[in-house]
Amino acid sequence: MAANEAHYTLPPVTFTDSRPHLLIVRAPYYKDIADNLLTGARGAIAAAGATCDVVDVPGALEIPTAIRLAGNSDKYDGFVALGCVIRGETSHYDTVCNDSSRGLTLLGLKGYCIGNGILTVENRTQAEVRAEASGQNKGGGAADAALHLIALSRKFTKPTGGIGFRPSSENILIAGDEPGKDIA
Repeated sequence: MAANEAHYTLPPVTFTDSRPHLLIVRAPYYKDIADNLLTGARGAIAAAGATCDVVDVPGALEIPTAIRLAGNSDKYDGFVALGCVIRGETSHYDTVCNDSSRGLTLLGLKGYCIGNGILTVENRTQAEVRAEASGQNKGGGAADAALHLIALSRKFTKPTGGIGFRPSSENILIAGDEPGKDIA
């Protein structure tokens, strides 16, 4: 059983450049569980020195769409998806779990830095244990994942400073050179 396993967690991310700003997209279908996930996510974001906004959507299926809509702006460095899907009596559970996860994965492959904190569980007790900020803290884990991806994105997109060509406006003439004259 996974609860008895030891898990390795990456150390928290620190940012030496600008503080990241995240959007938490929460589906409060099970409000008490969503509130606990939010508490954990906010704690992890604050601990990293980052800031966040929160928006609610009706359910887990709407989370990827909300992230995509917010991604049209340059306001957010990353996103945290929070919600809970508890298995019921029909196959709707599978649809919601698979499609919300697929939507987030596709956005991630497009470069969005997303931490997935949508719980997919068999019963309410499992959800409560995973959502508790002082327990398994899956909301904080999702925020940490987004923060790690933001740091990685910044590492890979950081200006290299000196590789490539300079714009012609930055070319410097050396004493004795004439503008427009070819060097032989």
